[in-house]
This record gives sequence, C-alpha cells and structure tokens, in this order.
Amino acid sequence: PARDEAVILPITLPGLLAQDYAGEFSVVLVDDASTDGTAGTATALAAGTGRSLQVTAAGEPPPGWAGKVHAMAQGLRVAGQCDYVLFTDADIGYTPDALTTLVRGAVADNRGLVSQMALLRAESRWERVVVPAFVYFFAQLYPFARVNRPSARTAAAAGGCMLVRREALIAAGGLDSIGGARIDDVALGRLLKRPPSAARIWLGFSTGVRSLRPYPRLATLWDMIARSAYTQLRYSPVLLALTLAGLLWLYALPPVAAVAGLAIWAAGGGAAAAWAGVAGLAGWTGMAVSFLPALRLYRLGWWRAPLLPLVALLYAVMTADSARRHYARRGGE
Repeated sequence: PARDEAVILPITLPGLLAQDYAGEFSVVLVDDASTDGTAGTATALAAGTGRSLQVTAAGEPPPGWAGKVHAMAQGLRVAGQCDYVLFTDADIGYTPDALTTLVRGAVADNRGLVSQMALLRAESRWERVVVPAFVYFFAQLYPFARVNRPSARTAAAAGGCMLVRREALIAAGGLDSIGGARIDDVALGRLLKRPPSAARIWLGFSTGVRSLRPYPRLATLWDMIARSAYTQLRYSPVLLALTLAGLLWLYALPPVAAVAGLAIWAAGGGAAAAWAGVAGLAGWTGMAVSFLPALRLYRLGWWRAPLLPLVALLYAVMTADSARRHYARRGGE
C-alpha cells in the first residue's frame, strides 16, 4: 500500500525488486489515492529491472473498511495465485537476502505468519529518545516469546513486514474478517493464530528489515504514536485511565521514591524513608537494566537507560493526546 510515497519509493522499492530470491516472485504496489505521482514513480523505477511490478489503484474502501486493510485486500486480489504474500510498507528497506530468510523461516517451521519488526530510524535527537522506547513498550504489550508460543493466546505482528501463507489466510476467512481494523498488524496476528486457522505465527527483531522514513522532529513522532494509541485501548476511557495510572506507577513512582526517600533519610528521617528510597532505587535500576537490550539494538549508550521514566511520561502524554484527538474527531488523522 502506498499513499503519496513518491519521495521514499526511490530509496526502498529498488531493494525490494532486487531481492536475491531463487523462487518466483512479483511486486504489487497499491496506489491509495496518491496526489504526488506515486504510481508513475513506481513504474519508472521498475523499468529495465526485469522484475514484475503491477501497479493498481486501491479505490474507495467500502463502508466499515479501514483504508490500509482495503488496500492490502486489493493488492492480494491482484497478486493472484501464490504460496505466500509479503505485506510490507512503502518506507521499508530490505537487505538482498531478506525475502529468502523470511520464506525459509516460514517453510522450516510450517508457519502461517512470519513477521519481523523493522528497525526504525534512530538518527535525529528525538528519534534516539522516542524510538527505542517504542520498541520496548511494544515488546512489553506483546512479549515475543508468548506470541511465538502456539499454546499462548498472545498474538501480534509488525505491520511493516508480514509474510503470510495464503492458504492460512484463506482458512482464517481472509482480510474481510479484519476489514475495519485500524491496527492491522495485531489484528492479522490474532486472526491467523486463533481458530479456525490456528496457524503458527512468529514475530521477531531484524536488522535486515529497516524503516527508512525519517522522523526529524518530535511532532512527527508524536503524530505516529498518537494516531493509534487510543485505538489500541479500544477507545475506552477506563483503559485509558488504567494505562496512565500504570505508567505513573511503574515508571514515575520508583525514581520519585528513590530521590525523596533517600533525601528524607539523609536529612534525619527514619528507617521507613530509607526503605522507601532503597526500594525505589531497586525498581529504577530494574527498569533501566530491562531497557538496555533496546538501546543495544539501536547502538545507543547505556546512560540513556536511567532516563526511561522521563520517556515513559512523554508516552503517557502522547497517549492522553491520542484520546483528546479522538473526542475532537481527529483520531487516526
């Protein structure tokens, strides 16, 4: 699916067309009401490559359908008969062996869905602040080990890279079953993992799949998160309140307890203040240590780990703003 992606396609589409894949594959680009010549740019990029690129228009989605899922369905229709379909986004770049790796992983373990979380850009100042925490929180909401365990109910996927066995998708009822989903990747993971399909699914990290879209300012990152945060909470004020309280409890309370408790104890406070300070410091240390793998993934310094409470507070404000946008009828904009 591509809407107004003429700028990013010259960076990403050639790599997709040039995949070092021994089997037969073709690329379908669904032009979703672009106004910047996306379709023409894609056609020009494919010319002379020897690879099949089909460009089709998404058209107006039927009532009740989300725009992206409708575009995915149109692409699937144009693709015709195939064993697997890779749903990907226009801003995703692939190493030459990425498609082979995905298919091998699907075939080797008879998986209905293999999804790799694209490595987001972390080059600008705000990208380095916000992006690692985005990955960290996503992995908390959807622990990858539980997603990959057939007996666990947890299901999810990463929308930028989802290789699906077509037979499993048909058995699950097709994309019509999630036509209205605003968070298409999680919905697709749930659809395939649960009956009637009950397919094996897998979600993991990858450095061979990268999002090349820049987010140079806080405002662009804010929009990315606020666009879907309240949707993730099913538009529930109760879940919103619980989420905000949970963020404050988990991330704000430990450093506050550590600083306040130890300060009161140092000023002559009793043992209770000391215990509160030590407990807060232990919690703060624990969250910092748990954040280190996400920082290592993005090759960022360990010193950022103790600052996670401040980033969590920023996410709490973004989540609240997502709800505000929804009630102002600007949700999903």
